[in-house]
Amino acid sequence: MPQTTTLASARVTAADDIITVTYTKFADSPSMIFVRWPRDVSVTTPNRLPAVAAAVNAVLAEAVGKLAAIRATER
Repeated sequence: MPQTTTLASARVTAADDIITVTYTKFADSPSMIFVRWPRDVSVTTPNRLPAVAAAVNAVLAEAVGKLAAIRATER
């Protein structure tokens, strides 16, 4: 059975547009990263686009940091 760890998850718009990044380690195949985006279109105003982009970048940056910590303990 694969082992899954949530690396990061956050709302990126005022709606319930949540991005989740998970790390899944399989026993018999390479590990994978899954980035789950909202099912529907994410809508924002032009003025809010920089904040949405920053929120997406923050989720990915958090995931990268947590993955690095996990991999450091696997060595």
